[in-house]
Amino acid sequence: MTAITPQVIEQIISQVVAEANLREVRPFSYDAANDLISFGASRIGAVAPSCPPKYELAHWIDHTLLKPDATKNDIEKICREAVDHHFASVCINPTWVPLVYRLLRGSQTKVCTVVGFPLGATLPEVKAAETQAVVEKGAEEIDMVINIGALKSGDYATVEHDIRSVVRAAGRRIVKVILETCLLTDEEKVKACVIAQKAGANFVKTSTGFSKGGATVKDVALMRKVVGSQMGVKASGGVRSYEEACKMVEAGATRIGASASVAIVANGDGSKTDY
Repeated sequence: MTAITPQVIEQIISQVVAEANLREVRPFSYDAANDLISFGASRIGAVAPSCPPKYELAHWIDHTLLKPDATKNDIEKICREAVDHHFASVCINPTWVPLVYRLLRGSQTKVCTVVGFPLGATLPEVKAAETQAVVEKGAEEIDMVINIGALKSGDYATVEHDIRSVVRAAGRRIVKVILETCLLTDEEKVKACVIAQKAGANFVKTSTGFSKGGATVKDVALMRKVVGSQMGVKASGGVRSYEEACKMVEAGATRIGASASVAIVANGDGSKTDY
């Protein structure tokens, strides 16, 4: 397999732009960055040279509970934890958005939910409708799953349309594109990052936490290398300790998705937690 060098990345970017008939990768906009900051994405173009202390790292964490058997009591508990620890957001399935919106009202913690989750194989129109519905109920950040099959088939126009449909439906809200990196080659990861950037997304994200692998330092570093300072990178899936989170941050992550969030910032044991 060809090594993923900066030169190879540039070649792949050029190839994707040509094949998908994309004019260019959108330039970084400071106005857009300021808009994102106002919505709680203060880490959008900042790559930490070293890991922040735990109290600050908490602001980088999406406190996550996506298990299908999560109960109302479970959701209420993670909302209390998120407010107490000042996590960036609470990330839950769409059915819980109205409840989480009420529970987090007045706090700095945002409401994050998922779209096209966990397979990404629904139609763009369905993802857009789902996005519009959760936005109307209070969602402030949208984590969508990319159309993995279209990407692996080389149908880049469909992948871009899929992402752009969600971005448009989300309005000014943050959109994170889940690549499901464990199912992709390095070349496909690069292509997915370029397409997500062109489609107007704000973050690229490693994983759903429901496939055969989660975030790796290698993948985070590759994604950061591709998107530069123009987008956020979210490491998600299998991050269960402060040390693991720090490795992701030092590789280029600007957001961490975790169900072991409290353990990460409070020296607890997150080994038994999952999404």
